[in-house]
Amino acid sequence: MASCYTFKITEITNRKVPKISIYTVGKTKEVWLQQALSEYEKRLPFSIDWHISKTLTLPPTYVALDPTGTPHTSESFASWFYAISPRAFVIGTADGLTPTEKAQATHLISLSPLTFTHQMTRLILLEQIYRATQIYKGSSYHK
Repeated sequence: MASCYTFKITEITNRKVPKISIYTVGKTKEVWLQQALSEYEKRLPFSIDWHISKTLTLPPTYVALDPTGTPHTSESFASWFYAISPRAFVIGTADGLTPTEKAQATHLISLSPLTFTHQMTRLILLEQIYRATQIYKGSSYHK
């Protein structure tokens, strides 16, 4: 059964951004990682629904994270993020995503050509989403 954690919805410069769902497998075991995820969740101006289970469940439409996907700089990710307003991200299993799962995704993006654990991928994705909000706002977070 999936676990969901929902946080507040606020506005970014007069534009309401709906919640985002992140689908993944496994647990966040390390306390320091749970604290880091919580910190970024508090900073985000919209809610995050975590769907964490033993087997990967897929929403009807989603962005798939895969090392072979389209690479982005932080600036291009921010532009892409606000242009398409993704609602769901999927992080693959230890074996990655199947060819069918990749083909069904609305977008296939890469956070890096490097391989990360599921836990680290959650944090990197959340930080990049936060960074996108800060680029969009023109804050000094992203220099």
